[in-house]
Amino acid sequence: MEDYKIVEVDGHDHQEDFSIKFVIVGDSGVGKTNILNRYIRNSFYLDGKSTIGIELETKMFKIQDKFIKLNIWDTAGQERFKSVTQAYYKGAKGAIMVYDITRENTFNNIDNWFREIKDSAMSDMNLILIGNKSDLDDKRKVSTNAGIEKATNMGIIR
Repeated sequence: MEDYKIVEVDGHDHQEDFSIKFVIVGDSGVGKTNILNRYIRNSFYLDGKSTIGIELETKMFKIQDKFIKLNIWDTAGQERFKSVTQAYYKGAKGAIMVYDITRENTFNNIDNWFREIKDSAMSDMNLILIGNKSDLDDKRKVSTNAGIEKATNMGIIR
């Protein structure tokens, strides 16, 4: 198997050869937008506001001579936006499911997010489970082992 060098490039200078869609889901306040901001801009905001509906961020990569545009859809976690966010699963190649390690109910609700993804998305969608807010470990309510067990039961970890 060949090794490919993956290089991040300025997306404004290149037309993509491929476009890949990912969605980030989870309850309100688990830190979905901060995960995205850290990845896209390497920044973190303590005073983050709740996402309204959907927000889109992109990142461009070059692998060999091909440009790949990664579209990441940050979804609102509030129940009132459920009907809107379900439509954004269509065509997604992956989903990042996020829970807050200090709030057990957000961890339990991952089962609902997982079911919604399975009902609304492509069957071969790649899934990632993230327990967020590890900087608040002294307030942890969900153990790392519980997260690993849930991911294993969902078929994310094999």
